[in-house]
Amino acid sequence: MNATDRLQAFEQMLEDVKSQMQFTQSELDKLKAQGKEKSVTFKQHLSNKLLYQRILSLYEKHGLL
Repeated sequence: MNATDRLQAFEQMLEDVKSQMQFTQSELDKLKAQGKEKSVTFKQHLSNKLLYQRILSLYEKHGLL
């Protein structure tokens, strides 16, 4: 894999993480509106959101955002 391919892969990963973050936030908002903050699904989405936030913070730390 050459440098251009690696850069393209990193860019795609960043877009995927951003997309998943938006989806997760949307699902959290839906569940919250239904009063399901204590459900397993809500907790799983919240856990995923924290993971995506951490990944994005690493991208930002390294100047990739």
